[in-house]
Amino acid sequence: MPTFRTIDDLEPGQRLLVRIDVNAPIEDAVVQDDRRFARHAETIAELLAEDHAIALLAHQGRPGKDTFVSLERHAELLADHLGHAVDFVADTCGEDALAAIDALEPGDVLLLENVRMCEGELPEADPEVKAETELVRTLAPEFDAYVGDAYSAAHRSHASIVGFPLVLDAYAGRVMEAEYTANTALQDRPFDGPVTLVLGGTKAEDTIPVVERLCDTVDRFCLGGVVGELFLRADGHDVGYDVEGTDLFDHQWDDHREAIERILESCGDRLVLPTDLAYDDDGERAETSLEGVTKERPFLDVGAETADRYADLVADSAAVFVKGALGVFEDDRFAHGTVTVLSAIADADCFSVVGGGDTAHSIELYDLEEEDFSRVSLAGGAYVRALTGEPLVGIEVLEHED
Repeated sequence: MPTFRTIDDLEPGQRLLVRIDVNAPIEDAVVQDDRRFARHAETIAELLAEDHAIALLAHQGRPGKDTFVSLERHAELLADHLGHAVDFVADTCGEDALAAIDALEPGDVLLLENVRMCEGELPEADPEVKAETELVRTLAPEFDAYVGDAYSAAHRSHASIVGFPLVLDAYAGRVMEAEYTANTALQDRPFDGPVTLVLGGTKAEDTIPVVERLCDTVDRFCLGGVVGELFLRADGHDVGYDVEGTDLFDHQWDDHREAIERILESCGDRLVLPTDLAYDDDGERAETSLEGVTKERPFLDVGAETADRYADLVADSAAVFVKGALGVFEDDRFAHGTVTVLSAIADADCFSVVGGGDTAHSIELYDLEEEDFSRVSLAGGAYVRALTGEPLVGIEVLEHED
């Protein structure tokens, strides 16, 4: 269990700087996914109930990207979820921001401008370096305490994540607390029965380290997506390479072939690979057994036989962790594998965490209930690191004693 203090430990009526993570997909300057807003609104609502005056720090996108925009509309969306006014100032640590912070009264909420527009927030550096940035030195004296609630960014050593806890009393918000507790469960708690990891998605670099580091901890890995095909290729099947219209496989095979072959040899008895795959046949879903198959078109999902086999393994598990979808679930023709396994997890009597924004989106898209899972994590990199027991710098600084 974490040793950091939480917002339960705060005295009421303080002036708080709260770091949240409402970074979201943006199209035509419009937020496309507001689930993070809803979760942080719960933390903020609790703080408002204790008469705190609240200034929020957050980021959106990265410099040079189309998603690197102002947070003005984010303030409006957050206010909708909170049911409470959220003021906005188009400044982060300049005179306008300081004036708006000075005017804060108990019960007020203020969102500062995109913190990544402030010099010193990026790039990553040691917390002690980030504590000396202008952002931290300017804002810290204006507040009584800092609340870290941006779990999705907790693996980033940025000023707003790691600098303030070194100079202010620091506490974990509800999102930070809940995500950390759920995502480290694989490392921190025993389970009375098999532990299963369901791993898919398109990025082998996100998945291969998980398998390699947890081979002695996890009882079985159910693989799908691009990574599943790459392991099938290593196992001698004529799949896992690019065909016309794809560029996902060959470069990842070149980059990770040695690791894949090493894992297959060292813990192949724990790997559960697809036995059939699905593809598009003139607009319809079609499936093929892997026996004797030659890849001539993209495979877009695991087959029904594989999905049922994975569902049976899930039902027999004490704990299940999911990272990455088993197919292209955005197309309902190829959502069968992902939805079948997620439904089995929801029905199972087990501890379960579904991680990664895309996979979590499938729960919403196919009308599954978040309440049927122990945790639906919207984190990506932080979730993977927590699964494998790697430290998160944004957590470590909350445990700082000075």
